[in-house]
Amino acid sequence: MGRLDGKTVLITAAAQGIGRRSAQLCAQEGATVIATDVNEPALQLLAAETPAVQVRRLDVLDKQQVEALAAELADTVDVLFNCAGWVAEGDAAATSDDDWQRTFDLNVRAMFWMCRAFLPAMRRRRAGSIINMSSVAGMKGVARRLAYGASKAAVVGLTRCIAADHVTEGVRCNCICPGTVDSPSWRGRVAASGDPEAAHAAFVARQPMGRVGTTDEIGWLVVYLASDESAFTTGAAMVVDGGWSM
Repeated sequence: MGRLDGKTVLITAAAQGIGRRSAQLCAQEGATVIATDVNEPALQLLAAETPAVQVRRLDVLDKQQVEALAAELADTVDVLFNCAGWVAEGDAAATSDDDWQRTFDLNVRAMFWMCRAFLPAMRRRRAGSIINMSSVAGMKGVARRLAYGASKAAVVGLTRCIAADHVTEGVRCNCICPGTVDSPSWRGRVAASGDPEAAHAAFVARQPMGRVGTTDEIGWLVVYLASDESAFTTGAAMVVDGGWSM
C-alpha cells in the first residue's frame, strides 16, 4: 500500500523541476495526481512518462481559470501543492516595478487565489492539506533577491495565517523553504549568468553540505506533508537547505 492511497493531489507548476518530481512521487505512493502548468508540451511528456498522472493546463495568473478548476475539482482534492513561482534577481536599485509586480503576482497572489478557491471544500469535509512553496530566501536575507525574498516571506505569513484560521477544522497548511535545488529553473539562471562555471561554484558554496539539493529531496517532503503521517503538522515553514541558514 502507498502512503497516499485514496488521496487526490493537485499540483501547480508540475511540468518541470520540483513540481514534476513531486507529481511522480505522489503518484508512486498511490495518489491520484492532477498536474497543472501552462507548459502543455512538458505536461504531455510528464503524462507519457508517468501514465498515472493526469495533466491539465492551468494559468494560475488567471483568476477565472483558477476558480473554474476549483468549481470542477475542489470536492475531490485532498491535497493542494502550490509550487508555481518565479525568481527575480536584483537589489532595490535593480528591481523594476514590473519585476516586483510579476514576482508578487505569481509567488503570492496566485497562491492566495488557489488557497481561497480550494479551501471551502476542504473545510466542508473537515480534511485537507495545503502545501505552499516558499524558500530559504523567505527566512533569511539573500543578496540580490529583494523581490523574491520579500515574496517568499509573504508565503510564510500566508501559510501560517491559513493554518491558524483552520486548525480546528481539519485543514492543515505548511510551506517548504528550499535552498538551492538542481532544477531546470536553476540551471537556466546559471547558464544566463555570463560565467556559468563561477555561478555554479557560488551556488554550491553557499550550502555548507557542499552541494545543491535534488528534486527528490523536496518531493519526498511533499509526500510526507500530503500524507496522514504529518497529521500533527500545521503552520510549519520547513527549511531544506543543506545547512545554508544555520
